[in-house]
Amino acid sequence: MTTRLRRSVAGLAALALAAEGLGIALVNWILGVVVRRQRMSLAGSDPELMSLAAWIAGGLFALYLLGCAFVALRAALRDRPPRTAARILLTTCGVVHGLLGAFCVALVGWGAFAAVMAVLALVVCTLLAYDPVDRTQGGRRGRGPGQPPEGVEAAPAPR
Repeated sequence: MTTRLRRSVAGLAALALAAEGLGIALVNWILGVVVRRQRMSLAGSDPELMSLAAWIAGGLFALYLLGCAFVALRAALRDRPPRTAARILLTTCGVVHGLLGAFCVALVGWGAFAAVMAVLALVVCTLLAYDPVDRTQGGRRGRGPGQPPEGVEAAPAPR
């Protein structure tokens, strides 16, 4: 994959994850306000507590998605693969989007499913585009210790 395409995919993934994180925060804030103003109660639970829980859950999920967006943006700007912890974060983001897509089909509809799957595709493409193992050469990218620099042939092995 070319550098330009790789950076574009990672940048689009970052943009989509940031928009999704802000959207989740907004929806949960609105839900919390509605529960608080309507004085809704579910089996005698406190509406104030339910409102607070909606705000906290929305905020935490939004921070998670914004963290994933930061990792993707950093990969796009530096054009380097994310390190292990960042790759794990993006992998969990892909798993969450897979589960979220299944719930979206059942609860919201096919349009929401398509949007979530588009974000999942961007996350997976970002992970694959910045694969730290180069499959064509069968090893890690770049030169390892003890190997000559680019363009210099290795000295023949002593006999």
